[in-house]
Amino acid sequence: MLDSFSAIDLARFQFAFTISAHIIFPAFTIGLASFLAVLNGLWLWRRDEAYRRLFDYWKTIFAVVFGMGVVSGIVMSYQFGTNWSVFSDRTGPVLGPLMGYEVLSAFFLEAGFLGIMLFGRERVGDRLHMAATVIVALGTLMSAFWILSVNSWMQTPQGYSINDVGQFVPEDWWLIIFNPSFPYRLVHMVLAAYLTTAFVVGGVGAWHLLRNRDNRGAAIMFSMAMWMALIVTPIQILAGDLHGLNTLAHQPAKIAAMEGHFESFPEGRAPLVLFGLPDDAAGETRYKLEIPLLGSLILTHSLDTPIQGLDAFPTDERPPSALIFWTFRIMVAVGFAMLGIGLWSAWARWKGRLHEARWLHRAAVLMAPSGFLAVLCGWITTEVGRQPYTVYGLLRTADSAAPLEAAAVSASLTAFIVVYFLVFGSGTYYVLRLMSKEPQNAVDIDEIGPTRAAGITPVAARPTATHVGATGS
Repeated sequence: MLDSFSAIDLARFQFAFTISAHIIFPAFTIGLASFLAVLNGLWLWRRDEAYRRLFDYWKTIFAVVFGMGVVSGIVMSYQFGTNWSVFSDRTGPVLGPLMGYEVLSAFFLEAGFLGIMLFGRERVGDRLHMAATVIVALGTLMSAFWILSVNSWMQTPQGYSINDVGQFVPEDWWLIIFNPSFPYRLVHMVLAAYLTTAFVVGGVGAWHLLRNRDNRGAAIMFSMAMWMALIVTPIQILAGDLHGLNTLAHQPAKIAAMEGHFESFPEGRAPLVLFGLPDDAAGETRYKLEIPLLGSLILTHSLDTPIQGLDAFPTDERPPSALIFWTFRIMVAVGFAMLGIGLWSAWARWKGRLHEARWLHRAAVLMAPSGFLAVLCGWITTEVGRQPYTVYGLLRTADSAAPLEAAAVSASLTAFIVVYFLVFGSGTYYVLRLMSKEPQNAVDIDEIGPTRAAGITPVAARPTATHVGATGS
């Protein structure tokens, strides 16, 4: 089957496969590291054993996912030297230092303090352990900062010159790092990571509440996750709208493909195409279901601003519309489903039934992987929408690949698929097993405080139903 593809197609498939396998891990660990920092902070503030036990519950999961993210990221970096050596040579003077900064500033923080966070509480004390946990969380955010800067420069390059051998040479590092699309991409990705984590945590909490509604740890997880869904999802929708305006300004062909607009609208008043079947060969979107005028209001916030369609660009400079038309809509649909869960949880909380709403819990379990789906669809939209370029408008994908035979790329792609499904499939199964274990209940600190002060550790305590309704989360 793979023999029918060219070397460049196979190299693209391989990178798409490895980036898709990789992105789900940092999308989870970025949010989970911050969640661990919050849990640890609440433990230090309230001295409530429930938060410490939840911290211990999730730190094991974080360690496994973090390890898989590191391994999958290392594999990706090797492809720049194998399948994409021309791209590496041309962009190395700009992108090489940025990726080096990510290793020096972000990964060293994460790796250096991860051991203290996982194993050091009893050795270094609560305060230094808290500092290590915060540093790990900051490290994940700094890693996102540098990687998003690299990707954003490829989308909206500036601050460079091109030397005699065709290399991109840095002229202004501030312009390179803070390129036009970078702030929007960074905010959008970090919020996506937080929502991904929130719905995983909420789904796990809901799963255990369905099995045991008196489990206080599960109730705390679910409550905190639903707060995140309620507060962050509307902010993410706003950030996505601003990101869309930025993309329209700098990559109008991508927007035209996402919206299914093959024809331009020189006087504005563009419709919003809800559904349809984009046909790149025919140059039209078939069977369109559209709402008049709404496309202009969403894309430009006005009715009379001109909007370019794909007919404004040469055919060899158009991104493939059919794929990103649907991935964009899936991402948006997931976002509004997240908002619906957040509003549903707010209503249940107001009614005092957040931890007894069985249908809400079932919906939260179904939505647990939704963040991963949205992130994957978002990245497909971003990367496929940049085609046919690796550096937008300057370096074509066809001119970026290494001079390899299709058979060589086919063999490595096949090996990657087999190994990834074995290794990361096993790791994912293990993580799901960890999540399936019920978080230990914890007694109220008011009950254990006097005995702990006397140096006595209680053997056991029975949780009561009142714990569920009084989490304070």
